[in-house]
Amino acid sequence: MPFSFEILRERIERIAERIEEIGGMVREITIKDPAKPKQIDLVEQKLGVRLPLSFKYTLLHFSAEFSFRWFFPDAYQLPEKYKGIFCGTPNWSLNNLIRFEEERKGWVEHVFPNPEDEYDKVWHDKLAFLEVGNGDYFAFDLSEKGKHPIVYLSHDDGAGHGYIIANDFMELLDHWSRVCFVGAEDWQWMPFVQSRESGILPDSESAIEFRKQLGITL
Repeated sequence: MPFSFEILRERIERIAERIEEIGGMVREITIKDPAKPKQIDLVEQKLGVRLPLSFKYTLLHFSAEFSFRWFFPDAYQLPEKYKGIFCGTPNWSLNNLIRFEEERKGWVEHVFPNPEDEYDKVWHDKLAFLEVGNGDYFAFDLSEKGKHPIVYLSHDDGAGHGYIIANDFMELLDHWSRVCFVGAEDWQWMPFVQSRESGILPDSESAIEFRKQLGITL
């Protein structure tokens, strides 16, 4: 069955139910109304760039502001390879895009100014849309016309710096939701990638094992 927003809603409900069944906490599920075209136009004008089509489609047909925050119980035990996973924190907001992009540009200006430097250049030609919470970001790569993969921006030599998380926004929602929307810090989703370019692989051995450990089918 093709991925749809109905499937996304079902997965969110299943994840939330399972987290509560094992004694964890679902702190927030916010799915606000879709954006209006004029709202998106105004944000694009202020940003000076067009939003990637798959992201714009999600804003228009699913939600302009989404947040889902869950936490494992303190004593919950997972195999060693998943030891860094403790929560799930997918979120986005049309209204926050301008602030996140201003913050990204600040990092570029003051810390990562050199596009010839291998580390610095990852911060260039991007559009930040998700603030991880530790100073890192999920961002769209705008360097190649027509392609907008989601890339991880680390400010402090994180292992996931420059990794592609998904090839577009709809793929991000599909693949990330199938590993329970684990936390956005790179150490939480990296068990489910196989290389810098692979993105999250929801049918990988690690992803299948993780779902089995949680007793959930997605």
